[in-house]
Amino acid sequence: MNLDVVIIGGGLVGVASAHFLARGGARVCLIEKGDLNRGASGQNAGSLHFQMEHRLVEHGEAMTALAASMLPLSLDAIDRWGGITSELGEDDLDVVMHGGLMLAETPEQVAKLERKRAHEEKWGLPTRMLDQAEVREMAPYLTDTVLAASFCPVEGHGNPRLITSALARSALAQGVEIRSGTGVTAMRRRDGRWEVDVTGPDGEGDRIEADMVLNAGGAWAGRIATLAGLHIPVLPVALTMNATTPARPLIGHLIQHVGKRISMKQLREGNVLIGGGWSARMHRKGDQFDLSRRPASDLDSIQGNVTIALDLVPELEQMHLMRSWTGTVGVTSDSLPILGEVPQAPGYYVATGGSGFTLGLTYGALMAEHMLTRKTELDIDLFSPARFNHVNMFMGPK
Repeated sequence: MNLDVVIIGGGLVGVASAHFLARGGARVCLIEKGDLNRGASGQNAGSLHFQMEHRLVEHGEAMTALAASMLPLSLDAIDRWGGITSELGEDDLDVVMHGGLMLAETPEQVAKLERKRAHEEKWGLPTRMLDQAEVREMAPYLTDTVLAASFCPVEGHGNPRLITSALARSALAQGVEIRSGTGVTAMRRRDGRWEVDVTGPDGEGDRIEADMVLNAGGAWAGRIATLAGLHIPVLPVALTMNATTPARPLIGHLIQHVGKRISMKQLREGNVLIGGGWSARMHRKGDQFDLSRRPASDLDSIQGNVTIALDLVPELEQMHLMRSWTGTVGVTSDSLPILGEVPQAPGYYVATGGSGFTLGLTYGALMAEHMLTRKTELDIDLFSPARFNHVNMFMGPK
């Protein structure tokens, strides 16, 4: 098969890229070492947080201003999430966009919230400030200690288990070849094309050739890049998520906090999902983290996360914690995504980092546009792998 693109990684970004590339007429093969959607894409809590998250505004104004450069991606993602059910022709992907609140409980947090919202207003994100009385009227389930909130009417959540599967079905229907249980062992550029050596589930080796490679490996993207002789600085970070037993409808919004690590929403089945960046424990193998094993739960993280949730929504005390689980995400050193072609390796593209679930559809669409036309409607130069040229200056194919 004469391929245009080999995609490495079967999470949301990889499968979305396959869908959009195939829709543009590309011949695509997607390779996944395990099963589709088994990494961060299938283990996250599914938040669609278009407001700037706590982790992006807690390190000072310079970091906040840099993070605000991702807001055009969020605006694009709002449209894509709003239309994904009809685009894929699926009856129900459990995408809910009823609005989100980012809370503040101290005057200092209120000031930080206002500074955050000023950046969002500059870029056109639809958010507005609510005072204490307005918060009580909109969300009476919240504690009285909330002084203010910023409200974004299009925030919500999607079902990670349903979305990626639907995109995979669409990709397959458009002729994409999907190989699960297939690991990459080497990559090289030869005569203007890429050769990708793989080992299938039966242990048999194979070589796939294509004009372009897309590294959509998430937390594994850095290690995948080394197979092509490249440095892509993506750090694996282990996180914890929690879920309560089902309860009556209570929380009608995506809840975040400008000064605390919390993300919370209630599913249609009644379970409340609680997360927000609390750590889990990575296993180690020698002097490296062992990414082949799921991170271990950390009791302190579970307790800390649930305690904040109880403080904000006292009625959660009537529910029971049903389960906790862990996942591994890929984080870049500057918290920005990596999107585009590596200058030292023509035809080698990367799409990872940032808010991989919220922005996953946008990443896929942008990579397809860039790979097929050499340009994108949205300016993504700031997110290019070229910002890491200094670590790849002696790397890559000669």
